[in-house]
Amino acid sequence: MSTTELTSDQADLLLGLVPADSWIAVASCRDLDTSFFFSDDLDDIGAAKRLCLSCPARRDCLDAAVERKEQFGVWGGHLFVSGRIVLSKRRKGRPPRKARPGDTMPEVDLPEIHRKLVSV
Repeated sequence: MSTTELTSDQADLLLGLVPADSWIAVASCRDLDTSFFFSDDLDDIGAAKRLCLSCPARRDCLDAAVERKEQFGVWGGHLFVSGRIVLSKRRKGRPPRKARPGDTMPEVDLPEIHRKLVSV
């Protein structure tokens, strides 16, 4: 007999805790291990943001994260650090003379209503 592990979002959908028409039900990350959305590694952050670029629930996810006052992670294509949206992040240590290809983050449009959360 084999068992299948469910993500918490999948379990919530099956239990009826999240309506089938919720943004969570259509989110591109719904069936993925979401640990890379909460990683400090730039490659993971970039991968999470790239996944968000084509997600149909991106705006709803961002709105929900702001409403819940999320402190950390990639939500709706934006990186939250200490409750603020961080538009760019670099690797720890001295910056290289030439930028590494993996050091550039995908740019995701930020609705005007959330610009007050941008960390300066």
